[in-house]
Amino acid sequence: MAELKMAEAATKPAGTQVLAVQDLQAWYGESHILHGINFNVNAGEVVTLLGRNGAGKTTTLKSVMGIIGKRTGSIRFNNEDITRAASDKIARMGIAFCPEERGIFASLDVRENLLLPPIVRAGGLSLDQIFELFPNLKERLNSQGTKLSGGEQQMLAIARALAGNPTFVMLDEPSQGLAPLLVRELGSLMLRLKREGLTILLVEQNTRLALTVADHVLVLHKGTMVFAGPIEEFRAHEDALKGGYLAV
Repeated sequence: MAELKMAEAATKPAGTQVLAVQDLQAWYGESHILHGINFNVNAGEVVTLLGRNGAGKTTTLKSVMGIIGKRTGSIRFNNEDITRAASDKIARMGIAFCPEERGIFASLDVRENLLLPPIVRAGGLSLDQIFELFPNLKERLNSQGTKLSGGEQQMLAIARALAGNPTFVMLDEPSQGLAPLLVRELGSLMLRLKREGLTILLVEQNTRLALTVADHVLVLHKGTMVFAGPIEEFRAHEDALKGGYLAV
């Protein structure tokens, strides 16, 4: 496969801290969702955020992206404070967010969905590079969003994020609704993007997928961080963590 050469994606040495979250508190209206969580993400890693429904995983991603209005604490990206930065500024710094609902424009075709977002950072993937990563999208280029399968919509959502030249991508439940074969392909894609130098923060209910690609694991429970460590440490305590915080 051709090298993607995403601009700036591999400029930071592996292991360099790119995201530092300290004492993050977040609210939806009067509902206090996050209660002082702390974690770091290093360059070139896949960090998986696990937890039951309602644990605060999506709220964490939205807080980093500047979508949650009421939040306190400290969020630093490449050592710059982004705690109160607007989402458009955060995107220009190199963070992309693929939400759980995917955000595909149903009335637009694949090409229009790929070309519509504004270019927030020069040097993103070209259409040819996107189609090398996602050949199905090339075959469905003129198909409307409403005509795409769930897997194709997920591919399109990720492709659109990569077109903006991020160095850090947050994926919220990317395997949701996908057939097992597509889930395996998604895992292979994430590992390839990591090899290309991209850093990924992943929220995922499919623990098999999440743990297959993860370098580090975070576990949330009722808005608090109950575990943060390398995959090897998670494996050593896997039964207790799954029984206490992940099993339905």
